[in-house]
Amino acid sequence: MGLQPIEPHKPLVSWGLKIKTKTKVVPPCLGMFRPTMGHCCHQCTPESLRNKFEQNSLGGFCNILNIKEKHTRYQGWLVRRMCCALFVSGCKAFTSPVTDRAERVYQSKRVKEALAAEPQAEQGQISRLPTFLPLINTCITSGLTRFVSWLLLKMLASVFGSVQVNLNHLLALHKASQEGSPLVYVYLQQSALDCALIPLALFCHSLRIPYTICPVNVNNRLLRMILQKVGVILLLNGDLTEEEFERDPLSSAVMTSLVRELLHEGQAVSVAVSALPGQGGQWLARIRQLIKEGSVPDVSLVPVGISYNCVPPASPQIGLSGVVKRLLSLLWTRSWGSVRIDLAQPFSLKEMCDSGRCRVDDWLPLQDLLLPVILNNRSEIASGRRRMSWLLPLHYASEPKPHLQDGSIAIILHLIYSAMSCKSVMSTGIVSSLLLHRHPKGVKLSVLCRDVSWLTKELLFRNKDVGFGGTLARVVHYALSLLAPHLIMSAAPSRKDPLILPRPSPAAAHHLSLQAQTVTHAFILEAVGACAVSAMLRDVAGSGVSSHVRSHGVDGAKVKGDLEFDVVLCETELTNRALQLCHLLPPGFMPPCQSSHSFALDAVDSLVRCGILIMEEVPRAVPICDVWKRDGTFSWATSDDPYSTDSDCEEMESRSYKITKPSQCPDLLFFLCSLLSEYLRSLCWATSALENQLSPLLEADFKIQIHCQLCDMARKKKMHYESCSVEAVHTALRTLIDLGILLEKHEKEGVFLSVSPLFHSSENRQKLHGFISQYLYNYHV
Repeated sequence: MGLQPIEPHKPLVSWGLKIKTKTKVVPPCLGMFRPTMGHCCHQCTPESLRNKFEQNSLGGFCNILNIKEKHTRYQGWLVRRMCCALFVSGCKAFTSPVTDRAERVYQSKRVKEALAAEPQAEQGQISRLPTFLPLINTCITSGLTRFVSWLLLKMLASVFGSVQVNLNHLLALHKASQEGSPLVYVYLQQSALDCALIPLALFCHSLRIPYTICPVNVNNRLLRMILQKVGVILLLNGDLTEEEFERDPLSSAVMTSLVRELLHEGQAVSVAVSALPGQGGQWLARIRQLIKEGSVPDVSLVPVGISYNCVPPASPQIGLSGVVKRLLSLLWTRSWGSVRIDLAQPFSLKEMCDSGRCRVDDWLPLQDLLLPVILNNRSEIASGRRRMSWLLPLHYASEPKPHLQDGSIAIILHLIYSAMSCKSVMSTGIVSSLLLHRHPKGVKLSVLCRDVSWLTKELLFRNKDVGFGGTLARVVHYALSLLAPHLIMSAAPSRKDPLILPRPSPAAAHHLSLQAQTVTHAFILEAVGACAVSAMLRDVAGSGVSSHVRSHGVDGAKVKGDLEFDVVLCETELTNRALQLCHLLPPGFMPPCQSSHSFALDAVDSLVRCGILIMEEVPRAVPICDVWKRDGTFSWATSDDPYSTDSDCEEMESRSYKITKPSQCPDLLFFLCSLLSEYLRSLCWATSALENQLSPLLEADFKIQIHCQLCDMARKKKMHYESCSVEAVHTALRTLIDLGILLEKHEKEGVFLSVSPLFHSSENRQKLHGFISQYLYNYHV
């Protein structure tokens, strides 16, 4: 077999595809209707959902890079060549001149208290105030905004095939901006390009450009000056990180006062959030604090989902020479595909804060939830949610009112989940997910096309929109063209159906894993339920008995050969396994307004809906659906009790489920299990690596050593490179810290990490490893 690279512009017929060119990806039953994503939470903000505005009558999507003569007020030969400049000049620009903003910030109560906190250094701190002046005087000028927008449109047209904007909630944004409450756009931090795409999309639709809080360090003075004239709020120049910037009390006070003044002026604000510790969440905490104290009446939060066919590489620092080199490299290399921007329905932050529907009263440390189960082998766990106080910087954790901190974390988690939920699934995400989790050893092109069609239908049925369209052959060809550097395509001259497999390298595995995250998020219920089923199957296979399992014991003959799918599982045990796994999930997968037990029940029900589980029919004297009591009389409840229902007539009996073979897609159960394998495997490997890290180390050095050991494990196995990425290591170590396996100690030199004395014992480490690995159906030590 010879290796043939995938060429983006190579004709489809040369691939030997025997696919009808008129085969559509969108299922016929949906027709012209597409899922509408980004609605408000019905539990936390029912008033915002009830008062939702009429959807855009135009509907559909708008490619902001496709500017033609019809988008201007003029006609003619010259207009067709200058339509982009004419379009930009006709867009409405909301300027925001700076008057006495600096004086108002300096005279604010917070800044004065920060200055008075250290009297011996008060003069030195007052001398630092002028250094914040360029940051405070960030403004939006009309002329420079139009020029930068024109430049961005030209640049992006050379880099991306299209930048599609979903118009479903555009009218809602226009009306919300006219009602008086400032808009706050919240998006997931992926690349430095995110900061430019949202203002550009809003400018092209005559909406107010937000002040963008940019976490990227820009070193060049000229570039900083230009960005600060178009509303980009930059951190202080230098090598400071966002977390280090927050540690300074004066910097924190100045930024809180600046946000307050911007919202008082009616300006829109754009912030990035991240699931990593202390990155972005403090801005939402500031806005919530301002609303709680009455400094700001209300704001309308707008989650924004930005989906890339290929995520541009992120850079922590940007200089002018680096920008020029990056632009040249992008312009002279292959296309980065398309971008999809989904603006969700705005909702009131004050309503979410005052209603108290976003529950925070049952949050517990992760070690209180899971350590008794891990060490004592308990089947039942404490009810509650995992507390993630590390989403805020460290100084927020020392607040005198911890319930305020919990409320801010709940909002951060809700916005991370909402921004992730309204992201569309791109074609590269579907292909990457199939290659990583369904066909890691390679797949024929015809089989891949069949699975792409199946997975697209499943996503649409789950109300998850996709960022592509067209015939199946062209969609698959386009996705493979963009993923070509990370794939191997093997084809023999006599074979018309080539074999496609992921390239066995860390960079390729990490890229495919990054693209597949939206698919994992869409199937998270099924993935949790499938991993719970896998854990119970491992127990059955390890016990050496048949699969007829009840809650009171095990009966049956010895298992001979491979374990078959004729398995009966107890609902209570299955729900408990799913609940335990829910506590291990990183932020963004579960809505914080839903209890963990409810999520676990939904995970089990989702397997019934997709055909993996069916309820076992148990012979009984009275059918389970009979509403009459066994003695034949009907029990009525008093109308004064709102919690009493007809189901109180009889105590609910535990149900059982059987496993069936999925009919639509072979090995569906194992595909769903594999969706969470990247995170769970990195957690298993990190647990195994603790044996060599028993002495305290600085946090940065500890992470480097664990990362190296995980990379060594992946190289030895020659697979699963996606489980040893830097992000996977950070997430795994954060979970181990929350579990109490790793202890944090704050010293002058920094944060030290050490293994808890309880887990110096190899027996306890083995129990921890066994608890996590039970959810990996194909894990081998």
